[in-house]
Amino acid sequence: MTTLQISSSLFRYFFLTLCLFAIPSLSSDSDPLQDFCVGDLKASPSINGFPCKSSVSASDFFFSGLGGPLNTSNANGVSVAPANVLTFPGLNTLGLSMNNVEFAPGGVNPPHSHPRATEAGIVIEGSVFVGFLTTNNTLFSKVIQAGEMFVVPRGLVHFQWNVGKVKARLITSFNSQLPGSAVLPSTLFGSNPTIPNAVLTKTFRTDDVTVNKLKSKFAV
Repeated sequence: MTTLQISSSLFRYFFLTLCLFAIPSLSSDSDPLQDFCVGDLKASPSINGFPCKSSVSASDFFFSGLGGPLNTSNANGVSVAPANVLTFPGLNTLGLSMNNVEFAPGGVNPPHSHPRATEAGIVIEGSVFVGFLTTNNTLFSKVIQAGEMFVVPRGLVHFQWNVGKVKARLITSFNSQLPGSAVLPSTLFGSNPTIPNAVLTKTFRTDDVTVNKLKSKFAV
């Protein structure tokens, strides 16, 4: 191989490396271009969040909404207190958010996904069965205790189940200021307008009676 050929190969390798390192779109949220941009929730959001407030104060950078206890008296026995850009505008453009998730004994955070973020969490109290499913339908799961951590790759369907006899609590974090949540049962059976029965009966290999019963449980 000649010197010219070697130089050409190195240049192509160097150029490819630069391209791979210079693709910010692979991250969840865009990088901020200033120290902070406290969101003005009265304005319409843009691609990278809300416009910045014209005047800020220290209180814009502190949030007390992750405390508990939360009311878990519902069908799933779970309640979520979010700290995202909609509840804590100081997170605007910063690419992160958190949740406080509390479970009654036996409570389930039903199968769902976060289309815009990877999720990491830690058990604060209790015993929680955490699982996620890959795109080839492999389940990765484990019962974890207080002080143990888990991670769910971006966009994958996952769930949590309190397998203990007392309440359980998680603190979760996301690499997006607004990760979004598509909860499978309510998405499929509680949409507005509703998904046609013909689609759901064929998909789940069942009948109209069963589909209508499920729809009645998730009607908005």
